[in-house]
Amino acid sequence: MTQNIYDDPEFFEGYAQMPRSIEGFAGASEWPAMRALLPDLRGLRVLDLGCGYGWFCRWAHEQGAASVRGLDVSRKMLEKAARDFPAEGIEYMRTDLETVNLPVVAFDLVYSSLALHYIEDLASLFERIHTALTPGGRLVFSIEHPIYMAPQNPRWSIDKNGHQSWPLDSYFLEGPRITHWLAPGVVKQHRTLGTTLNLLLRANLSITHVEEWRPSPQQIAARPEMIEELDRPMFLLIAAQKASL
Repeated sequence: MTQNIYDDPEFFEGYAQMPRSIEGFAGASEWPAMRALLPDLRGLRVLDLGCGYGWFCRWAHEQGAASVRGLDVSRKMLEKAARDFPAEGIEYMRTDLETVNLPVVAFDLVYSSLALHYIEDLASLFERIHTALTPGGRLVFSIEHPIYMAPQNPRWSIDKNGHQSWPLDSYFLEGPRITHWLAPGVVKQHRTLGTTLNLLLRANLSITHVEEWRPSPQQIAARPEMIEELDRPMFLLIAAQKASL
């Protein structure tokens, strides 16, 4: 079962203080790049895996999606989503993405933001996503970049010139990474970039875009501290598509 860390009171309280939790898309620096990968949502049936607070569900509904379903393992997240973004046409469901049964040929777009790096059996989930997509349907998702996730004991270091550096170690050692992010004992699943891409291909999903996200000059000008994000990619954005008939 997926670790349900978001229902931990300490973690949930810490997550609620993050900019993306307070500001929504305005606080998610990678959102403009993610949005650029999305099709016109008018009339589409949309599935959001790991919907959290429901920001994307609401946005998809506002863009004219025919229906939106948000799935998450966290009861606290779903309660907040249903409370803050109630709307006819949006359905929130509590489920474990490790074992979720998805309806066949039911969605035109499957979307996921920073959730799939928690999934241990990603191969099976990609296969179920393929089955759930309509012919020509799309998958758009983001995860923590494997370079960012790989270090077993990530710590910034300072070189002799006073520059910060990010250690890269254990990259080819795939498997769980236990971190202390907002709460102790958060488990994420590290895979190399090649493994993730090949899992998509084996699930018969054609890769249409791969982006190792970095902030734009405009974002750095607005928030100079973001220049540190140029030292290593933090997010990996991928778009894939099911073959048309």
